[in-house]
Amino acid sequence: MKIRKVRLYTMEVPLRVPFKTALRRVDSVRDVVVEVDTDTGEKGWGEAPPTGVITGDTTGAIVGALRDHLIPAILGEEVENLEPLLQKVQRAVVHNSSAKAAVDMALYDLYGQRFQIPVYRMLGGARSRIETDITISVNSPEEMAEDARTAVARGYDTLKVKVGVDPSLDTRRLLAVRKAVGEDVRIRIDANQAWTPKQALRILSDMEQENLHLELVEQPVPAADLAGLKYVTENSPVPVLADEAVFSPQDAVRIFQKHAADMVNIKLMKCGGLYNALQIVSAAKVYGCECMIGCMLEAKISVNAAVELACATDTITRIDLDGPVLCREDPVLGGAVFAEKDIQVCDDPGMGIRGVEEGYLKELR
Repeated sequence: MKIRKVRLYTMEVPLRVPFKTALRRVDSVRDVVVEVDTDTGEKGWGEAPPTGVITGDTTGAIVGALRDHLIPAILGEEVENLEPLLQKVQRAVVHNSSAKAAVDMALYDLYGQRFQIPVYRMLGGARSRIETDITISVNSPEEMAEDARTAVARGYDTLKVKVGVDPSLDTRRLLAVRKAVGEDVRIRIDANQAWTPKQALRILSDMEQENLHLELVEQPVPAADLAGLKYVTENSPVPVLADEAVFSPQDAVRIFQKHAADMVNIKLMKCGGLYNALQIVSAAKVYGCECMIGCMLEAKISVNAAVELACATDTITRIDLDGPVLCREDPVLGGAVFAEKDIQVCDDPGMGIRGVEEGYLKELR
């Protein structure tokens, strides 16, 4: 099976409601889609969201990295030579992790099709179903409480609550959410780097005194402040999850070695795809740490690849793959089935993506 051609598209899918964090506001998913065609007729699919404020990858940067570096690196190559090909992708250009992730997942998709095996089984096959949380955007306490009630009515029992915009309101926000949903719903919070270390400890201590029973706090301090992250982890009453501080397997190992966080969040768009994500999983096993699998605001092609990874290993104990259910529509054909919090991985060869409904893809010439 030889790679014959690569096509690039843009795809836009509206969100149910605006997505707001301490870093940005988004009203619709606007991603770059990669279609890798082979001489035997199979197609591998990949996707990359432009998340410049986190990864540095804009639409132009993703398309440029693909056209100038990544596509030339894989054209004419044999899919059967998967590991050397994946390494070639990682070496083709520095940074540009989202573009690399899109190509990486398309190659895994084709390899699974070549040998007629689902990717999650090829990678370990620990389970076939997972449950995701759902994100509550940062707004006024009253609006967040209403959004939380709506999420619980839809069947979610784990909420990921965004905080950090006007930190003086964060405890009030969580009090309103907890009152709205009761004690049986798990709440994890995500500050998206918004706090200083001392501010984080003060806010987390206030929340602890209010008996909010938080499961974890995600990336409370700026990503580059590893010492600050470690300080929060050592003193926080709430377990700490590193997100933006972990882009590579090397980043994960540094955090594990320094115990700068209790857990790490793996996102394919940060680490460059499944190949590097699997190395983070392996390192987590060595150091006895757990992982979350997360996503940016992405449609189902790329989140589907994250589902394959989540179902491959039980080292990933927390799931934050709500991208498709935050969307108003799902134009992606095949792949995992997202039934609100319940996600069923696809058992078709590769990743099971068959294409995208007509009208959603705009080819980039």
